Amino acid sequence: MSPAQRRMIVPVVSLSLGVLLLAVTAWITLRDSGGSRQGLSVIGGPFELTSQEGTPITDRDMRGKPFLVFFGFTNCPDVCPTALREISDIFSALGEDKKVSALFITVDPERDTAASLKDYVSNFDKRITGVTGPRQAIDAVLKSYRVYARKIPGEAGSYSMDHSTIIYLMDKQGRFVNAFNINRTPKEAAAELQRYL
Repeated sequence: MSPAQRRMIVPVVSLSLGVLLLAVTAWITLRDSGGSRQGLSVIGGPFELTSQEGTPITDRDMRGKPFLVFFGFTNCPDVCPTALREISDIFSALGEDKKVSALFITVDPERDTAASLKDYVSNFDKRITGVTGPRQAIDAVLKSYRVYARKIPGEAGSYSMDHSTIIYLMDKQGRFVNAFNINRTPKEAAAELQRYL
């Protein structure tokens, strides 16, 4: 080996060791901070709202089983009932004995009382719970889930709601996993949920 080749080895080895050290440091940091979930944890979080039964419901009540979260309102003409029917079909494909659930959180708490939500979700799988609360508490949850929602004025003081339609998949610890895809067969979607039981 010539002296010139030996001189080239030192920088190449130093660079390789530096890259390796950087990779190990990044791996340790991500592992200790919860890995990729650390970045995802900005979606979701603590909440204190009211269930369709008129009783308090919090994020802590949801722990121990995976759950879906969908935001909508009972006067929604098409998107909300369609999404809740598809969630019901997925739960049915999963099986009655499976411990999964879904929250249907209103974006229209001024009209969606606990009683009206209970009546509305009775048309769907019993593992779907309607959730309401004071406007301030609902707004805080909308913000934590990055949900877009606003009133669309109608005639004679009426209004509708425009809102995002993402279905959120949360794991047993209440951490965001991903936006749950319902544009597939109920059996395929149920297979994904099964992985988090």
